[in-house]
Order: sequence, then structure tokens, then C-alpha cells
Amino acid sequence: MNSGLTREPNVIPLALYVHWPWCLRKCPYCDFNSHASPPDEAAYLDALIRDLEAALPWIWQRTILSVFIGGGTPSLMRGETVAALLAAIRARTRLAPAAEITLEANPGAADAQRFAAYREAGVNRLSLGVQSFDDAKLAALGRIHSAREAHEAIALAMRHFEHVNLDLMLALPGQTVAEACHDVAQAIASGAGHVSAYCLTIEPNTPFSRHPPPLPDEETTAEILEAAGERLCAAGFEHYEISAYARRGERCAHNLNYWRFGDYLGIGAGAHSKLTLPDGRIVREARARHPKDYLADPITRHWREVAVADLPGEFMLNALRLFEGVPLTLFSERTGLPPTAIAAPLAKARALGLLTEHADWLKPSSLGSRFLNRLVGLFLAETDVQTSAK
Repeated sequence: MNSGLTREPNVIPLALYVHWPWCLRKCPYCDFNSHASPPDEAAYLDALIRDLEAALPWIWQRTILSVFIGGGTPSLMRGETVAALLAAIRARTRLAPAAEITLEANPGAADAQRFAAYREAGVNRLSLGVQSFDDAKLAALGRIHSAREAHEAIALAMRHFEHVNLDLMLALPGQTVAEACHDVAQAIASGAGHVSAYCLTIEPNTPFSRHPPPLPDEETTAEILEAAGERLCAAGFEHYEISAYARRGERCAHNLNYWRFGDYLGIGAGAHSKLTLPDGRIVREARARHPKDYLADPITRHWREVAVADLPGEFMLNALRLFEGVPLTLFSERTGLPPTAIAAPLAKARALGLLTEHADWLKPSSLGSRFLNRLVGLFLAETDVQTSAK
């Protein structure tokens, strides 16, 4: 079903996500598509290229503005594998000359020679999964690195890459406010330009779900988040998204594209895509999840069209994570729906004080940011799809 508005996909930003599904050891909290087994890098690279080539008709003549290589632990890849991957992407797509190219790394798999090779290949942003600078907390999380190795990996990353992101996990088992603030202080002192700070959550079908660790209570968790945010902002970081803090010029372009409901092509085992078709329809697709299945058939993917009625909720679920919000016009640009499609929930959200009163801007109030699920829920339940389809 067409949304009723004509759009040109070329005006919607496009990103590329590449999934590397292997790591040295599976962490007990992790529900990502990662596997602790030795990969055949050459075979997987070949599968990625075949996957990309099969997807080219979906993104024909569109420019890719960012590339994110995630996992798993992509820093286990040899430098020549990353170089060959990026060369294949450049040869087959319109990759923007100034594209942000990010690779995720585990401090326990940091290597000076590989980092140098990644930078030479074109990677210009490294995202380090530090999680904590406390050895006892790292052991409780099942991480393979120590606090010392985390500091060494950050120093190594800072020597090779213009932009370095640190992933920091808060509200860890038994963590106090003081301990969390100590982790934040060390992240600030490292000189990294971006910090992703988020709470440990217990996901289904993980060892932590079967044997839950003693997490801080809600009051302590709230204190940890508030104290962490205050210290990061006082140090010159901008809290621009629910779990993201950045110094000036250090925002993550790839993630911003997700939050602004841009398009992305995902390749690799279990990778997902969200793409806008020339006729205005928006589709989501997914590759085979297990590496063995993906290696056997990297071309077949499962896809579905996003229903018109679901578009407002999907848009708001992403856009309202941004504290500065987005212009109302972006809603129409990215969904193909007129503003009248969300007139009722907009009015209700403003009446409840969950959105600011700016008529041409979608920005959560401080209350809306605190109760984001409540705010987004209004757009899941109350949209005028009949109006939007005319």
C-alpha cells in the first residue's frame, strides 16, 4: 500500500551496516547475533560481497553517507580483510568521499598493527566496548579485558583514529553511584570525543536471564544516570540522545541517521535493512541469522512492507530519542505522510506536557524524555491512517 505521497528515495540519507558475527567469548548479558567460534574470513568476505551485489538494485545511484562494521568483535578481523571489504564497497556503491566509517573493537582484541591497517583501509572512527574501568565489574560482566587493557586500547585508538567512541555500561551488578562516577571520570579523562552510556539490561535467553545478578534498585539506577550525565555535561559533552554524549563535532553520523529515520542497508549474518522504494513504500528485510546459514546463502533475505499505520510509531520511536528533536517536516519527508496523520496524538502529547509547544518542531519536553515510552505510545495508538492515505 502506497502512502499517497510521492517521494524520491535519493533525498533520504542512506547508511550501510556490516555485521561480523564472531567474538572470542560470548558475554553472559549479550543477546546480539554473535558466536564464539573461529571464522573463515575469506569465505565470509566473499559472502558479504555477494550479499552487497544482490542488494545493489535496492540502492541504485544512491550515495552511502556512513558505514558501520559491528558485531560480534570486528576488531578480530585481519587488516587485509577490512581493506578488501571497504575496497569492494567503494567499487560497487556510491560511497561519499567524506563518509564516516566506524569499526567496533573490544579492548581485549586491540592490536596496534591491526588498528594501523584499519586506518589505512579508510576506517576513521573506532567504537571501543569498554563497559567499565573496574576489574571486578568487568569480571562480573564476563568481559575478556581488564581496566589496564581498556586504557591501553583507548590510547592506541587515539593515536590512529580521528574519532573514538567509548561504550560505557551503567547500573552494573552491585554498582554504587560513586563507582559509576569513577568510570565516567576515567572515560572523560581518556580524551575520547563520544561516550555511549547505557544501563545493563537483562535480556531473555541469556545466562543473566537464567541467573540474574544483583542489579541496583530503581532509585540508585536513577541516581547513577543523573550523576553520570551531570559529569559528562560539565566536562563539555552534549547529551544529544538518550544514551549518547558527544563533544563538539563528535556526534555519530551513522546513529543519527537511524534516529532521524533514514534508510540503511544491512549486510552480513542476521543484518537488517530499512529501505524506501521509488514508489514511496518502506520495506524492512533481514538476512539469515546463523553464520552457517548465511554462508550457505547470503543472497536470500526475508522482507516485509511497513504498514502505513505503523509508520508514525516507527518514526517517533527513533526521532524522539533526540533531545533537540526534529522538524515536523522531517516526519513527512521520511514517512510520506502528511502532518494531519499525527494531529491527534500531537495535540494530546502537548496537552500532557510530553512535547514542547513548538508547532513546527517535534521535541520531547523534559517530562517527555523521562517518560519516553508513554510519549511514543501515543503515536502507536492514535494515528489517522485514513487521512494519511488520501
